[in-house]
Amino acid sequence: MRKLILYSICTIIFFSCKKIDNPELHSIDLKINSSYASIDLGKKLSLNKVAVKILNVNTNVERELLSDADGNVSFNGISPGVYDISATITIPATIYTSLTGEIVDKEVIFNASDKNKVIGLTNTSQSLKLISGNIGSWLIKQIYYAGSNTTTGASFRDQFIEIYNNTDSIMYADSLYFAEIIGRQSYTNTTYHTLPNGQMDWNKSLNMPSNIDANNDYIYPRALFMLPGKGKQYPVQPGASIVIAQTAINHKSPFTGTDGKTITVRDPSLTIDLSGADFEAYFAPFLPRPLASDIDNPAVPNIEVLAYNGTDMLFDNPGRTAFIVFKGDGKTDVKKYPQFNYPTVSAPSSTSDKFYQIPNKVVIDAVEIQPNTASARVPKKLGASLDAGYTFAPNGQYSSQSVIRKTEKTENGRRILKDTNNSTEDFDYLNLAAPRGFK
Repeated sequence: MRKLILYSICTIIFFSCKKIDNPELHSIDLKINSSYASIDLGKKLSLNKVAVKILNVNTNVERELLSDADGNVSFNGISPGVYDISATITIPATIYTSLTGEIVDKEVIFNASDKNKVIGLTNTSQSLKLISGNIGSWLIKQIYYAGSNTTTGASFRDQFIEIYNNTDSIMYADSLYFAEIIGRQSYTNTTYHTLPNGQMDWNKSLNMPSNIDANNDYIYPRALFMLPGKGKQYPVQPGASIVIAQTAINHKSPFTGTDGKTITVRDPSLTIDLSGADFEAYFAPFLPRPLASDIDNPAVPNIEVLAYNGTDMLFDNPGRTAFIVFKGDGKTDVKKYPQFNYPTVSAPSSTSDKFYQIPNKVVIDAVEIQPNTASARVPKKLGASLDAGYTFAPNGQYSSQSVIRKTEKTENGRRILKDTNNSTEDFDYLNLAAPRGFK
């Protein structure tokens, strides 16, 4: 009996020691310092009250603190784990102008972010660099990438993107470009040269010039489109939007495919009517075997396809890409932008795909999409100057859900949408995508 008691005591002591040595059971103090990426601006602008957030991607618990005058915060007593970290500060236009001498008519927003960061006993401090981005005139308002149920809905056929005039003046959609941005879609794929954050290292693409920063100054689309028009053919009123459909038809109703067969859905409530779209994608003229569902609505203008992935304007259903809107700089024809192969470890073949290199400086708006579950998240594609965060449809692919930009305020009946260059803050979702809807 005495031996049993002694064994039990030793067992308790052993397992207690094991628990004490388990780093997951320790709480830590995470110290974060925010500073401006521009040394010159750092000498002029305040770092007081930078809003710093940390989100535990496994528990979805979020905490926020405001920094001191040196840009420092300390999150005390947090659990080790994987965190999304972000920081933002908004400088009113008058203050920014008085401090920098640069005349601006809108508040200037600086963001920084670091996603999927492992925080533990040996990693208790982080530094963030605040970068300002463009506050867009054209905004990506809604992205319906998820599609609807593959059995009872329209699958991928009802996808669309909506672009919004967020100004108080008429703008023209003529020759506006939008693109779906590609990047590494798995942390475990070892095919590519990669950066410390897990993303592709485009600097190591074949024939990439050595005198540019291919990763931080450029992005690479897997699909690139241009709206038609000669200059002032497609006006968009203040507070109005344009809807670009994969196929501009009423997906709730049966229709005849290009093969002569009827295409229908079992549950029309899961999908949407896109017959009122402003533009549509039509791939059939240049594909040897187009989709039967890719029919042409003659009442809706077709967009120009510069680069594509697959057999239609097919957005990535899991949400592993990003979207941008841009216009050319007037100096270089977008169609003449250089193109490069993936930065693969093995040399690409002569027939390997190449991707346009889009300068960040021409981008008007950008939105990063990520999968709906933390375990499926992929390396971030867009830097903080384009999008410091990301958004997603909570129920994932084929859920009928879209992501939609929030309304910030209404002035004289015109909705002004939220635009902080951080999609985590700017976007919400709709349970059923709604062209020209609002949130």
